[in-house]
Amino acid sequence: MRLVYVAGPYTRGNMCENIGVAARAGLEIMQAGHAPFVPHTHTHVMALFEYRDYEEWMAIDFAVVERCDAVFRLPGISDGADREVTLAEKCGIPVFTVMEDLIEYLGHSD
Repeated sequence: MRLVYVAGPYTRGNMCENIGVAARAGLEIMQAGHAPFVPHTHTHVMALFEYRDYEEWMAIDFAVVERCDAVFRLPGISDGADREVTLAEKCGIPVFTVMEDLIEYLGHSD
């Protein structure tokens, strides 16, 4: 089982739609037998209880990206997701924009 970070828009545009798109991507990764980290769902629930600075969230996201086997970049404009992709590339972590390509790279884990 490999760990995949899902990067994409969160606050830009419709936040509920963005969370839904990210969650569905995470579910596809799970269906292929791998472990997704979807920061949208992680951040959203925690932010309901306490305000945290944007850069605090980014620091957590960066710590997770560095531990992942791959990053899946969702479509859409997102400065944060772009920063996560840049970090992944710097760390030699492959970044995918097509789910089928990601799943093929990871292989199916049963």
